[in-house]
Amino acid sequence: MEKTRFRLTKGTAVLIIAVTAILLAAAVLVRGMPDGAQSGLRSLLDTSTADGREKYLSALGWEIDRSSEEAREVTLPAQFDGVMAQYNQLQLQQGFDLSAFAGQNCDQYTYRVTNYPGEDGVLVTLYVRGRQVIGGDIHSARMDGFMHTLTSVP
Repeated sequence: MEKTRFRLTKGTAVLIIAVTAILLAAAVLVRGMPDGAQSGLRSLLDTSTADGREKYLSALGWEIDRSSEEAREVTLPAQFDGVMAQYNQLQLQQGFDLSAFAGQNCDQYTYRVTNYPGEDGVLVTLYVRGRQVIGGDIHSARMDGFMHTLTSVP
């Protein structure tokens, strides 16, 4: 029985490396994106800037009115119970966990959403610590309104 020899050329090696890198990058992005988008974006974009926050939200399908930005520093509660525990459940659905930042400061940014289907007065809130989003939601400003994850579309 004759052995078959495989000869690796530079071109073949480069092709194998390129294909492997593309597959690995795709796997990381798909695996790291709960609800189809979150985690990969968190690490790729600097959301400490207005441009970064707008790009982040745009990648999730949301258009915002940047002139409507409201920014403030908030301190997350030391203990998550009641309403805050319920809110963190929403965060957990989209791959965030605000309880990991209990008692710490972060920046809260709120914008008017301009492309929410069939609704006016819809807002998006992002919680940013350092350069990354650590939580957020889409919600209605109405008294009988709604709140859902950043990636949910009605």
